[in-house]
Amino acid sequence: MSSQQPYSFFQSVERSFDKAAKFTKWDKGLLEQIKACNSIYSMRFPVKMDNGEIEVIEAYRVQHSQHKTPCKGGIRFSLAVNEDEVMALASLMTYKCAIVNVPFGGAKGGIKISPRSHSAYELEKITRRYTAELVKKNFIGPGIDVPAPDYGTGEREMAWIVDTYQSLRPGDIDSAGCVTGKPITQGGVRGRKEATGLGVFFGIREVCNMPEIMTKLGMTTGVEGKRVVVQGLGNVGYHSAKFFREHGAIVVSIAEYEGAVYKEDGINEEELFQHRKATGSILNFPGATNLAKNTDALELECDILIPAALENVIDGNNAPRVKAKMIGEAANGPLTPEADEIFAERGILVVPDMYLNAGGVTVSYFEWLKNLSHVRYGRMEKRFTENMNAHILGQIEGLTGKTVSEKERDFIMHGAEEVDLVHSGLEETMINATREIMEIWLSNPEIPDMRTAAYVSAINKVAISYTELGIFP
Repeated sequence: MSSQQPYSFFQSVERSFDKAAKFTKWDKGLLEQIKACNSIYSMRFPVKMDNGEIEVIEAYRVQHSQHKTPCKGGIRFSLAVNEDEVMALASLMTYKCAIVNVPFGGAKGGIKISPRSHSAYELEKITRRYTAELVKKNFIGPGIDVPAPDYGTGEREMAWIVDTYQSLRPGDIDSAGCVTGKPITQGGVRGRKEATGLGVFFGIREVCNMPEIMTKLGMTTGVEGKRVVVQGLGNVGYHSAKFFREHGAIVVSIAEYEGAVYKEDGINEEELFQHRKATGSILNFPGATNLAKNTDALELECDILIPAALENVIDGNNAPRVKAKMIGEAANGPLTPEADEIFAERGILVVPDMYLNAGGVTVSYFEWLKNLSHVRYGRMEKRFTENMNAHILGQIEGLTGKTVSEKERDFIMHGAEEVDLVHSGLEETMINATREIMEIWLSNPEIPDMRTAAYVSAINKVAISYTELGIFP
């Protein structure tokens, strides 16, 4: 990508797609169909603000692919929202869902507003009106298109969406499945909050457990003792840091927009979070060293670097100074294509965003299934499992004449609750996706990097769906 010709976000996604398509056997026409955005809904609607003035709101919903239905993708509230960005994010959702075997097509929505400059009442009016526009054009529904939270949105906005949908579609028994990321009381699922960070951990842990990859990188297998740098202390960065620390890695640095801190023997993310809450900054954290610029953290000596904040933080300029052996893209698009090429040449492994941060959509899928089945996970089997485990344990203790420690007893007796099953399903999903991508990469030495292998995996799965539908021979 030359500086003379900047690519739009959608064009750079298409570029990655084309790079991977060369390693597949599919017909040119089929590849063109997979690449194209099927439906683009661009809307303008008026909303009366608190001061009595009417503001015309610009908003979008893009359905990239209906090779599987419903379509799935978040809604972001941001002044940066435009048609190109929403199209790019929708297409990435298609590939992301395909890679992790979640049976959805890709979609994305956006409303061009700054949530901070609107009152809660104004945001509610905008969200409800947007939902009404989607209902009007049949662009939302449990079997059509299922939105979710994204930048600038959360549980509150999803609750407004489901309430609006239910008022306009009375009697739809599966209406709670029209959106995911809802509060638990409104049909949400436990484990959704930490899902993306936990998925990042499971994905990287699986790569770290592959001896041939780790030998190539000059690292030992496993995550224990690995030195980790995390950029971002938001939801994804916080939980990524938490799970790495809990599994024996050392989080030596955490960066935020106000700066970065470094601590040789490791940082506890919760203590840092509380420090930031109390002081308004992560800087001057007890026992840690402040770094001059937040971007300095990206260039520290470490084993694993996790950019979990913004796009394009590592580009052609700073990529040569990055010293990590492995980069896990927890954010969307933290590396530019130039950075990718530099890392491929330097033998640094980039674990790509399009599958690594798929924890959110995977758990959204579990929430949607919960809404369609109308029963909480674990409700049917929890007591049965506990009673059975208690019986087995009693028999073993009786036969051996030995008793199990209290801690082990609690562990063995525990029947799975919703959060346990959600975490387990996410672990299974990330392990399988990592293995599938690695198999493609290792079986074709011409594929330059793991991102291209991930695209190949996605293209193959979507193409098979289209051919099985009989649309393409």
